Amino acid sequence: MEGSVKKKWELKWMAWELTSQCNMSCVHCRSSSEINSSAGKFSLEASEKLLNDIAEFASPVIVLSGGEPLLRDDLFVIAKMGTDKGFRMAMATNGLLVTDDICRNITESGIRIVSMSLDGATKDVHDNFRGQHGAFDAAVKAAELFNKHGIKIIINSSFTKRNQKYIGDTFRLAKNIGAYAWYMFLIVPTGRGEEIMQELVSKEDYEEILRWHYELERGEENILVRPTCAPQYYRVWHDISKKEGKSTERRSLSFSTGGGKGCIAAQSILFVNSDGDVLPCSYFPVSAGNVFEKPLKEIWEHSDLFNDLRDFRKYEGKCGVCKYIGVCGGCRARSYAVTGSYLAEEPYCEYIPANYNK
Repeated sequence: MEGSVKKKWELKWMAWELTSQCNMSCVHCRSSSEINSSAGKFSLEASEKLLNDIAEFASPVIVLSGGEPLLRDDLFVIAKMGTDKGFRMAMATNGLLVTDDICRNITESGIRIVSMSLDGATKDVHDNFRGQHGAFDAAVKAAELFNKHGIKIIINSSFTKRNQKYIGDTFRLAKNIGAYAWYMFLIVPTGRGEEIMQELVSKEDYEEILRWHYELERGEENILVRPTCAPQYYRVWHDISKKEGKSTERRSLSFSTGGGKGCIAAQSILFVNSDGDVLPCSYFPVSAGNVFEKPLKEIWEHSDLFNDLRDFRKYEGKCGVCKYIGVCGGCRARSYAVTGSYLAEEPYCEYIPANYNK
């Protein structure tokens, strides 16, 4: 059993919240971060211990995140420790604190790619979403600096009803500022995001947006694109591709988990928050255990929560009988946020399986 767990459920990617403190107050923030939030429990010594624990059983991409990780003075020391242990290190930032010196530190520490958010193609849209005047200008300036220093950028763009009509413009901006990849997020209402539950993109618009993204991806060769927190896209991709007689294979980023599966929470990814709690993903506010109490390997392989999410036979409603469950799975975090059950059917999917009897 031990060997089969390792083989089937390989940890390929993890986000690590080094601090909850942030210099922004975004409307959708999964952790309700702000400047006075907790700095968390990861001292430099505790950080090195976690990296050692990870190295005992896996070799994932590790994304250093927050909050805003650049608020930590020892960020690049931690990044270098990860690099020296053979991990592919990445970082997520909002861009406000990026300078030439920061870029040099990114390169010297071995961080190989940086993700940054742009939630609109204009100041008004992005600054409103981020709750920070000047956020847009700072992000565009940060992109210029990253390009200057040869640092690859992933642009993450989150959408609700307030900015969904700017999705195409936002993609074009990401491409114009030299992004290596663009990830379209259809948000999960956790943390401060619970306050904008009524702003979630509707089921009907959700489907239309995913079909637009399909056409975009099929025709785009110069930038990698990927919907995130939208596992239904993999059902859309397979469905349309087969009808059109096209390959269902997709290009993927080397710093991702691959392009063939929707919700992969607890299946190939996890999230460690600043207090050491291990979550299936960053939008899933249920802990499977704490790294200050037991090794990450034990949590990954044996927690009840993670093993529930890996057992598709337990999924309820439409998801439980859907033929696309293997490529989609529904967003478990969204199911939990909307219904209170992480095994419930995906609440923002309008597809009805042929064998579904409500």
